[in-house]
Amino acid sequence: MKPLSHEDHVPAGGSAKPPTNYAVIGGGYRAGFFLRVAQALPHLFRVCGVVARREESRAAVETEWGVPVYPTLAALLDEATPDFAVVSVSAGAAPGVIADAASRGLPVLTETPPAPDLEGLLSLYRLVEDGARIQVAEQYHLEPLLSAQIAVARSGRLGSVAEAFASVCHGYHGVSILRRLLGIGFENAEVTAHEFRSRMQAGPDRSGDPQEDHLIDEAHVSARLDFGGRLGVFDFTTDQYRSWIRSPHVLVRGDRGELRDTELRYVEDFRTPMRGEIRRVGAGHAGNHEGMFLRGLVEGGNWLYRNPFLPARLADDELSVAALLQGMADYVHGGPEVYSLAEACQDQYFALTIQQSVETGKSIRTETQPWAAA
Repeated sequence: MKPLSHEDHVPAGGSAKPPTNYAVIGGGYRAGFFLRVAQALPHLFRVCGVVARREESRAAVETEWGVPVYPTLAALLDEATPDFAVVSVSAGAAPGVIADAASRGLPVLTETPPAPDLEGLLSLYRLVEDGARIQVAEQYHLEPLLSAQIAVARSGRLGSVAEAFASVCHGYHGVSILRRLLGIGFENAEVTAHEFRSRMQAGPDRSGDPQEDHLIDEAHVSARLDFGGRLGVFDFTTDQYRSWIRSPHVLVRGDRGELRDTELRYVEDFRTPMRGEIRRVGAGHAGNHEGMFLRGLVEGGNWLYRNPFLPARLADDELSVAALLQGMADYVHGGPEVYSLAEACQDQYFALTIQQSVETGKSIRTETQPWAAA
C-alpha cells in the first residue's frame, strides 16, 4: 500500500522565490482571510492592493491592514502588477467582477460560490472555454483534519469506499468533501433532500461570544446523493460552524474498514482487526516553547498532514487559505490547477439541486453539464 501522504492534497509551501503579489477585490469579511494570511507569511505572499467599491470599506481596509486601496481594478492596475486577483465579493456580483478581471488578462482566484445560479455558472465556464484562467477558493478539503480524512479514504486502507457522510460544512463545500471522500468526479446522482426546522441555543457569531441567552431558528438540511453504487449523505445545520452544541462529523465506509471522525477501524486480513486514531501534533502546549502552531496530523506511523507554513500562528481555516494561495501562485506559473472552475461549478450545481429538492419535496436526477468535459 502506498504510504499516506499530505503532499497529495496540499501544495508544498516554503520557497526562496520572491513573494507572490496578488490583488484582493472586495473589502468584506472573507477578504480579511486573504489579507491575514499575507500578513502572517510575508516571505510567501504580498497584497499589492485592495479594490473596494464603498468609501467606508476602503477606509476600514487601509486602517486595519495598511495596504493600498483603490476604487476600481483599473486604478489598481495603473499602479501595480499582480500575479493574480482574489475575487471576494457577493455571489451575485462575482460573475461580472470575474469577467472584468479576465478581460484584462488577469488570472482569478474567486471565492465560493463562483455564481448564484446555473445560468451564471454556464456563463462563467464559457470564459474558461475562451481561455480565461479562473480557479476557485474552495478551501475545506485543504483544512488539516479534512485533508487527513480524505487521505485515509483514498489510501485503500478502507478498501473500496461506497459510503460517506459529511456534516462539516454547508452547501457546495459539503458536496466538495463528499466527492473527494467517495472519489467522485462529474458523475450524476439522484438527489433527495429534506429540511427540518427547530430552535437551538445561540452560540458565537462573527463578532464574538453571545451577549445574552436566547434561541435561534435552526434549519437542518439532510440530503442523499445516490451515485449508483456509491452513496454520499450531506448534513448541516444553521450556525454549526461556530455552535458550542452542534459538532462536525465525518463517516466513511469501505468494504475493509471504516473511518469515524478520527477513529479508524480496518482489517489487515480476514482474521486480523486493526484500530488507529488520527492525532494532532502541535507546539506551544505545556512545557513546549517552540511557539503556537500545528505541526501536523498522524495516524500510527503515517503523517497524514504536514503543515507547510509553520511556525506561522494560523488557524486551520487560515492554513487552508494559505494552501490555496500557494497553489494559485504555482498555477499562474504553469503548475497544476488549484481547484478548477469546472469542479466548483459541479459542487454549486449539486448544492442548487439539493435546495431544489428541499423546496419541491421531490427526488431530482442531475444532468451532465458542459463543464464535465473538463
